[in-house]
Amino acid sequence: MKRLSALILLLATAVPAVARTQREEFNIPCSTLWKAVRDAVRNSGKYGIIGINDEEMTTSYNIGGWLSGKRTNSVILNPHGDGCEMQIQTTFSGIEHDDAGDFKTRVYASLAKMGNAPQSPPPAQPK
Repeated sequence: MKRLSALILLLATAVPAVARTQREEFNIPCSTLWKAVRDAVRNSGKYGIIGINDEEMTTSYNIGGWLSGKRTNSVILNPHGDGCEMQIQTTFSGIEHDDAGDFKTRVYASLAKMGNAPQSPPPAQPK
């Protein structure tokens, strides 16, 4: 009985990692958006940078830590017509974490700081 209880407790608290890709369209060139992405990764105080590739416009970073466990995310920019598509590949880690949404908010703040806010940030999704 103790083993069964321990197993149920373990399964109830453990959330399997499932990779998700979220896309966001911007009406600005990727070169402008890339500056905001780099600023968001470098200056958030929340991310551990794994790698930044300016030529490919990709970055990978860790977020999280001691209690919530580290999650590895990556971002890639793709030219899309006159604009740019930002793809955020994130590890879904539960109801209380919205890594992609938090990153998008930081990118919008970086764009605003640089004077390049192309549009309003998307409305917050209910948790």
